[in-house]
Amino acid sequence: MPTEVALLESRALRVEQMGRVDILDKVKSLVMLPDGIHVRTEDVARYFEVSTEAVKKVTQRHREEVTENGLKLLRGSELHVFHRDMLSLWGGGEGKSYPQAATQLTLYTRRTVLNVAMLLRDSDIARCVRTYLLDAEESLRAQYGTLDARVTRIESCLADVGSALQELGPVLCRMSERLDSLDRKVEVTQQLVGAMSVRLSDLSQDVVRMGARLDARMEAFADRLKDLRRRTGRR
Repeated sequence: MPTEVALLESRALRVEQMGRVDILDKVKSLVMLPDGIHVRTEDVARYFEVSTEAVKKVTQRHREEVTENGLKLLRGSELHVFHRDMLSLWGGGEGKSYPQAATQLTLYTRRTVLNVAMLLRDSDIARCVRTYLLDAEESLRAQYGTLDARVTRIESCLADVGSALQELGPVLCRMSERLDSLDRKVEVTQQLVGAMSVRLSDLSQDVVRMGARLDARMEAFADRLKDLRRRTGRR
């Protein structure tokens, strides 16, 4: 687990923590400007309970880092537009007015303030923020450890399942062969039944023809018998 000193000294470790801006409000309420996005140097100093000079020195020593994390310096037309937007949002009561910078204004986002918290040494509030960050990381590591244990158990179970499937492989192969053999036998049986059906149909037709021939012969025999009786009666 990283220590507070490591967090103060290592930019790489600070980068890993830059998404945890929620920690700020867990330690102390950070009062934002009317846009809900930015704060000024004096607001940051008030939050950390240090002088504005202490905040300025930290940002000067780590200018590139804090700029990457949202520090912005407004001058000229940008400053004028920003003040105009803030005045439209300020909506203060009587006797209250939005404080405007004369020539330039340094703005910080929550991400920048968190960055300052990981750089500012002489502030109890900054130390509390760092402690929260490290405790949160430790908790997260513990959760990951539990998750790793669960994944290991799952992998073990899957390994057992794999072994069982390997043992079932030959059995399933034999069953597949027997099913193939049964399919072939059924196909042969169907062919035999088809042939027998054809033979039976032919036999039925033969029976019909024989019946017709028998009926014809019986009629011829009856005619002859009648003729014989007539001749015998005449004599």
